This record gives sequence, C-alpha cells and structure tokens, in this order.
Amino acid sequence: MQTYYLAVDIGASSGRHILGHIENGRMILEEIYRFENGMTNQDGKRLWDIQRLFSEIVAGMKKCKEIGKIPASMSIDTWAVDYVLLDEKDQVLGDTYGYRDSRTTGMDAEVYKRIQEPELYHKTGIQKQIFNTIYQLMAVKQNTPELLEKAKTFLMLPDYFQFLLTGNKMSEYTNGTSTQLVSPFYNQWDESLIKNLGYPSEIFLPLSVPGTIVGNLKEDIQNEIGYDLTVVLCASHDTASAVMAMPKAEGEGLYISSGTWSLMGTEVVDAICTEDSRRANFTNEGGYDYRFRYLKNIMGLWMIQSVRHELNDSYSFAELCEMAETCKSFPSRVDVNHEVFLAPDSMIQAIKDYCADTDQKVPESVGEIAAVIYQSLAECYGRTVHEIEANTHKEYGEIYIIGGGSNAAYLNQLTANATKKTVYAGPGEATAIGNIMAQMIRDGKFKNLFEARKCVRESFDVKIYEPQLQEDE
Repeated sequence: MQTYYLAVDIGASSGRHILGHIENGRMILEEIYRFENGMTNQDGKRLWDIQRLFSEIVAGMKKCKEIGKIPASMSIDTWAVDYVLLDEKDQVLGDTYGYRDSRTTGMDAEVYKRIQEPELYHKTGIQKQIFNTIYQLMAVKQNTPELLEKAKTFLMLPDYFQFLLTGNKMSEYTNGTSTQLVSPFYNQWDESLIKNLGYPSEIFLPLSVPGTIVGNLKEDIQNEIGYDLTVVLCASHDTASAVMAMPKAEGEGLYISSGTWSLMGTEVVDAICTEDSRRANFTNEGGYDYRFRYLKNIMGLWMIQSVRHELNDSYSFAELCEMAETCKSFPSRVDVNHEVFLAPDSMIQAIKDYCADTDQKVPESVGEIAAVIYQSLAECYGRTVHEIEANTHKEYGEIYIIGGGSNAAYLNQLTANATKKTVYAGPGEATAIGNIMAQMIRDGKFKNLFEARKCVRESFDVKIYEPQLQEDE
C-alpha cells in the first residue's frame, strides 16, 4: 500500500490539490483537483471569499476518496500577509481583505509615529511593503478599532483553514514572519513591538514550526469527505515551501521563486538586518528549520498575467513570449516594483503611462508591451543579483528558478543573459513539493531537509540555460 500525502496549495490566482508519494526512490506527484481564486471587488474593497475557498479545500479532499487514494496527512499553504480576526465564538470579524486593497495607504506613517523605520527593520528584518500585516492591522486600528477590541484570536489564512478542518488553532512560523511582527533573533512574536503599536498581544498564538501536528479532522468533516487524516503544519508561506524544493541539497546558490511574484534571494543561517540591507529593501523571511530566506519581492509575472487577462486571454503565455522575442529590440524599460503596477485598472495603460512619463518610447503592440515586461523583469533580476552578492559578501555561480515561472523559457534565457549566471529551471510545482516534503520529513520518509532535496533533484526535470553574449558585447 502506498502512503500518500496531500498538499493543498492555494495561490492568489488558483488553488490545487496535489497528492505525493515515494516510488522507487523518486517523488511522484498527481494533481487531483484545481480551482480558480482571486480577490473580489465589493464596494471598492478587494476581499477574499474565504467561505468559497474552504468549500474548495473540502471538495478536493473528497476527490481523494473518489479515486481511492486516501492521504495519511495533509497541509495547506497560501500566499503571505493576509489574515482573519476571530471573536470569542471563533467567528470572523469584519471583511477578509486581500493584500492589494488600498486601505493601507498612509498606514506606514502611522506605524512610524510609534517606531522609526530603521529600528523596525533592525527588530524584524522584514522588507517594507505597504501590504505587510503590520500596516493592515494599523488600518484596522485607525478605521475600525472595535474589531481589534473584540478580537480573541489572530490567524493567518492557512492556519484559519486548518482550524476549520480540525477545531485546533495554531500559528505557523514561516508565514508568521511575513507580518513584520516577529523577531528573527528568537523566532517568536515581538511582544514589545506589538504592544508599542497598540495591538492586543494576547490574540497572537505561539509560533509553531513546520512538521508540527495540528490534529485530526473534526467529525463533521470526516463524515463529509468519508475518511480521517492528520493535518500537519507545512511551511505555510508558499514561498517558504517552494524554497524547500530548491534542487540543491545544501541550499547554496540564488533562487527565484517565480509566479505571480518573483521572490529572488538566497538561504542564510543568520538574518541580515543591516542598514545597507534595509536600504536595498531586502527581507529575512523565516524558512524551514529556521533557515532565513534572504530575498527581495519583485512584481513577477503579475504584469504579464494582467496584460493577458486584459486581452481576454486571447494569447497563451508561450505566444506572448514569441511576440516579445520578435520585439526584443524595443528600447523602453519600466521599474517593475513601482507601486503603479501593484493593482492598476489597466496594466497596459499603466505601462504606457510609465514610459511616457519617463520620456521613453511608448509601446503600442502586444509584442512591444510583452517585451517591455520581460526585459524589465530580467534586468531587475540582474540588479538584484549584485545587491545580494554585496550584502552577503559572496559570489554565486547559478540561479535556481522554481515554481510555475520556471516554464517560461524565454524569460529564463533573458535571466541568464542579464545576470550572467547559469540558470537551472524547475521543478514547476515547487510549492506543493515543499509542502509534501515537510509532511514526509515528519513521517520519517526523509531524515532531514538535505535528504529531501536530494530526492527532489533526482525526481524532477531541471532545464539549464547558459548566458548568451549580447550583440553589443
């Protein structure tokens, strides 16, 4: 009998249920269920429909029973920073906002009235992003303080969904660090910071590490899906799970966890909380086994995804890449991390406006717009490499591109060219693999992270892209 492990991997645009097992020393994956996701726009607010998401989680679990592959355990990962507040009856207070909502505008200034930005970085090591949970909670404090007064429990979204499955409340460490409220020195909530900001410290549960058992399914969930299993904490920040699947045992080298966002960085044992690091806007997010993900958030494939949707999904990503390549000499570039690209009504118009405002040639065709995006992304990766090497005092020979964006061959080649590094692309389902790795390590299938990474390298195809000389070199 095979032992199966279920990863429920929910991204900002879609979710999937993936079963994993070991066969002849290799990890085998099987996607059994997929569903759409996205923020809804209600009265100008960008919200998550958490009831629907939970119903999709349960529906995918039913699928395991239908196909006769009952998992021994499961775990849920999602994007970071978003959360729920629960009242004394464990009901959700207020709306469940998405990180692209504009309510955090100006909340950084409110936070800095209580703690200066350099000190905040030194205490947390987390990159400033206006949607970080620290600013979201300040928006609650400023606009709807009664919700904080009623709150009894704070849970990140994966923790909330696992509470609905088991009835047990736990807070997972890697996702917790994305709040900008956790100390990288003792790996727990920074209570002095939380109190200084005026947030109720008692609502934050102690942080637990990946591999911790949450519990078994509640009886009503068992009855609905037809079986029981053990719910386990994975590295529930999806990037933390993805980085676990980096196909190099020691974790050395650079990585880009490539999807809607591009998370580019390296693994370090000790957080780098220097002023140079802060000025370069790097973050020290918690990883598996307390290994820090020293990285920069880059806008990623969100821009090309948005353009594609704006064109009614008339083109595949492969077609967009081909069109971009035919326009590769188009000269204009954009700052992919500029706030105008975070949630524009029209991404195409935002790109045109940026080029016009910076006195560059304005792209008109779809190919020119795609070329601007892909070339700008690759050049951003190139600059980020230099910053990482300067701040870590190391040189790296290769970049590992993991996640869905590892399939973007054109961008991978541009990345190799811009960074002058060898690029190893794959595996594509890195987040689900990392989710399953945490479950397998807990279950004794692997001794540790290094042994699990060796299995990943032997189990999945990785494509290699060597830097090419440019015409002007």
